Order: sequence, then structure tokens, then C-alpha cells
Amino acid sequence: MNNPIIIGSRGSDLALWQARHVQSQLAELGHEAEIKIIKTQGDKVQHLSFDKMEGKGFFTKEIENALLSKEIDLAVHSHKDLETTNPEGLVIAAVSERENPADLLLVRKDCIDQNQKFDLKKDAVVGTSSARRKAQILHFRPDVSIEDIRGNVNTRVQKLRDGKFDAILIALAGIKRLEFDLSDLHVIEMDPTEFVPAPAQGVLGLQVREDDSEIVDVLKKIDNEEVSQRVKVERGVLKIFNGGCQLPLGVYCVRKNGRFVVDAAMAEEWNTKVAKLHLESETAEGMSQKIVDGLKKQL
Repeated sequence: MNNPIIIGSRGSDLALWQARHVQSQLAELGHEAEIKIIKTQGDKVQHLSFDKMEGKGFFTKEIENALLSKEIDLAVHSHKDLETTNPEGLVIAAVSERENPADLLLVRKDCIDQNQKFDLKKDAVVGTSSARRKAQILHFRPDVSIEDIRGNVNTRVQKLRDGKFDAILIALAGIKRLEFDLSDLHVIEMDPTEFVPAPAQGVLGLQVREDDSEIVDVLKKIDNEEVSQRVKVERGVLKIFNGGCQLPLGVYCVRKNGRFVVDAAMAEEWNTKVAKLHLESETAEGMSQKIVDGLKKQL
């Protein structure tokens, strides 16, 4: 490959960390790459919660358009933000290793009550714009009030420190990747089998043009097959439900002793009952449908 590979990325600290991570993997394989920043609808519209924004793909559509128009050669996404069906002509050529997919509950130290679930005081105000996180925190703590929070990791943590919330919910993967100092806050790492993460949380999806066989071949060397199998089960559930990243759905798949072990949680709306499911199988084949059927029976 003669020219540098152009990687498209959002401009947030976390998105750029992700793009640079892939850039360094490509460099190890002997391929030069440059990063081009692209603003998405999700970056531009900061005053609305996701459920009030039109359509799906808030953090991906503009980057996918840049791929299709050949402004970039490779898009690095948080896999959980991607639609379950690629736009025509695009394909996920590789997925990354998986960072810890758990959610964190960050609590201001004056809002701790260790007699309450998750050490959070009664009637606390919790910040999150994720329908999945809203549904699950209310499942365990129906007394709390939910308020929408937008912005990058830095912005959200600062809003908590400024006292706009008593606690916020955030992905551990972003905190770890940015090596964020949270020593002034009380940090609860949620058990992903109890407080179930979004499908593919903690995984990067590497998207390219389907006909760009040269880059597809390069990315095969980066692809993590083990993670790919687990993510297919998780995102398969999302696909059957025809949901975007705002469906109140958590699915978490691991391999234990050669078996696929899945925990799932879903609500029809963020403020309705949560159905929970645990399932084990020797094979991933047909597992997504079994999970959907099991959840539907409870909703």
C-alpha cells in the first residue's frame, strides 16, 4: 500500500485515543496512517437527549458517508454506537480486543450511603442519557431521579464534580483508556452480569468499503476472532429487536469452559419493567434468537 491509510474519527479525546490505538497497530504491521477528524450529529447537538434526536447513528453517519465518498479509508467506531446493518458498500472488517465492558457509577463523596444499593443515598439525582442505564438503575433503585447528561467523558465528570448531579453512570472502558483520575469520587464498578452493558460495549469496530480488498486484508491481521464471536451474539439480539443504541437493552456474552454464557436485560421503555435473562449454550448458533424469545416472554 503506497499511500497512508486515512482513518476517520470523531474529535473527542476518547475517539482520538481509539483512532491512535488502531494507527499504532497498523504501524506495527508496517502501514502508515493519518487521522482525519469528522464532526457527527451527536457531537453537534448537545442540548437534546438521544431519545429526542431524530433517527439513529448519531455518532456514525457522517463518518460512514466520508467512507463511501472516499474521503477516508477506514472508520474507527465504538462498536456499540454502530447500526446493526452496515450501509450498502460498507463492512466491519475487524473488531478490537475488548476493554472491561462494565459501567461505573460515580458518586460524589457527600452522597454516599453504604446501607443503600450501590452505596448511593436515597432519592439521589443520577445523570445519564442512556435509556439502558436509566432502565437498569431504576430497576435496582426506583427511588432515584434521572436527569439527562450530555458531553464527552471530561464534561460529564466535571458536571458531577460541580454538583449538578449526585452520581453519574459512565462506561469503564473510556475511563481506563483515558487513564482518568477519579480519586475525589466514590467509584462503584457495576457487575456486568447484574447491570448489563450495551451490546459490544468496550469493543472497537473497524469499518471499511467492502470492495477495498487491500485494507480488508490488512485488517484481518488485527481482527480479534474470540471477541467477534461474542459480539455477534450480543448485537444479534439488537438486530432482531431492530434497535439502535438507544434501545433499553443490555446483552453481555462471555466464554466459560468452552460454553457461551449470556446475561441480558431489557425494557420496552426506559421507565418500564426490566426483563432479565441468563442463558448458556455450547454454540453461538441461534443464541441471539433464544435470548430475544426469552426476554419477550417476560415483557
